[in-house]
Amino acid sequence: MKYRIEHDSMGDVEVREDRLWGAQTQRSFDNFRIGAGLELMPIEIIRSLALLKLASAEANAELCPERMTAEKLSAIRSACEKIISGELDDHFPLVVWQTGSGTQTNMNVNEVIANYANREAGKKLLHPNDDVNMSQSSNDVFPSAMHVSALVSIENALIPALSELIGELRRLEEENEGVIKCGRTHLQDATPIRFSAEISGWRSSLEKDLQMLNYAKETLSSIALGGTAVGSGLNAPRGFDTLVATKVSALTHIPFLSAENKYHALSSKDELVFVHGALKALAADLMKIANDVRWLASGPRCGLGEITIPENEPGSSIMPGKVNPTQCEAMTMVCLQVMANDVAVGLAASQGNFELNVYMPVCAYNFLQSCRLLADAMRSFRANCVAGIKANTDRMQSYLSSSLMLVTALNTHIGYENAAKIAKLAYSEGITLKEAAEKLGLLTPEEFDAIVRPEKMV
Repeated sequence: MKYRIEHDSMGDVEVREDRLWGAQTQRSFDNFRIGAGLELMPIEIIRSLALLKLASAEANAELCPERMTAEKLSAIRSACEKIISGELDDHFPLVVWQTGSGTQTNMNVNEVIANYANREAGKKLLHPNDDVNMSQSSNDVFPSAMHVSALVSIENALIPALSELIGELRRLEEENEGVIKCGRTHLQDATPIRFSAEISGWRSSLEKDLQMLNYAKETLSSIALGGTAVGSGLNAPRGFDTLVATKVSALTHIPFLSAENKYHALSSKDELVFVHGALKALAADLMKIANDVRWLASGPRCGLGEITIPENEPGSSIMPGKVNPTQCEAMTMVCLQVMANDVAVGLAASQGNFELNVYMPVCAYNFLQSCRLLADAMRSFRANCVAGIKANTDRMQSYLSSSLMLVTALNTHIGYENAAKIAKLAYSEGITLKEAAEKLGLLTPEEFDAIVRPEKMV
């Protein structure tokens, strides 16, 4: 394997000839063999950093044209577009478990941009620090990348997947409008409900989650760029912060603003905690829905069996013919991971010291994993489970007709205590509510039939 010599302020370093990174990336690659090859810096962060480098170069070209020449801007743009498109993914080898500021990943991006551009130009056109990192610091670029990647992930992946699932539930709700079944509270029989009403509860929960997510995500629209090392803006030209936010907005088609207080933007991660709280709320509702579905589908003969779900794969290596609610299981595992990630994001955000938070990579890693997992899981759950849910109306009717809680309809006619006597007698003697009411002399069969009508109780 061939190597070349790269140089930084600490001296010379050998780098593989076929890699575009430089000395600082190589040092991090050598020094942080923690989760190597498995827990890399999220690619969403890498692409957001490239986008911020392009926006910064465009702003610098307007504010400092003598330093950011048209030739340099063109070279940076070409390299950044390659990164954003995914063509250079193999040149970002660094793990999450590195410096807490993300400096080494910032330099990884700077070096790849510079080396790619220099190879294309056939000369030393760009310097990773002086040109690609102009008017920036890792301390303001990395938190900006966290906000950009988080908001882009929510807008482009999470919200579409959530909206599609809501739409599928709305279709299922309409399909089951006339189906009546037994309701349940405390895992015990309760009064009748429409199956469509039960589904509407699932749909409404997700719609509320979407509302909360749309509200919370707006806090991510402020970015730290322009604060540079400690929030003072040292080495950035006047007006850079607002201009670069405009450039980022144009590139992402999502409105971004310069953070009002850069000292806060560098040291606090409260916006990410707040938005991840909305992700956790979504995970809590998805957990409930997935558990409801697998309870209702339990069986097929010895469970509730009120619905059927698609049979996607064999469920057992020893029990022939067994099929399991695997999409529900995958969804609930994802929800647990998101809830665990919420703890990590909150703890990471609490570790800001003075002018910087140095737990940013782990915060970003967990936040983006939550977005990615939730989006993927909702799409899988919708396509491979919810879309194929069918009501077992015979089973629903059987449970409904034998439910003791139909007795609730009698409360306003014979009183709670008399109704309770009917239910207890029916249960203890294994007879119907109608038979118990007649046996106790509280109602005639005709009176019972006139009052206890499940379709009127929903």
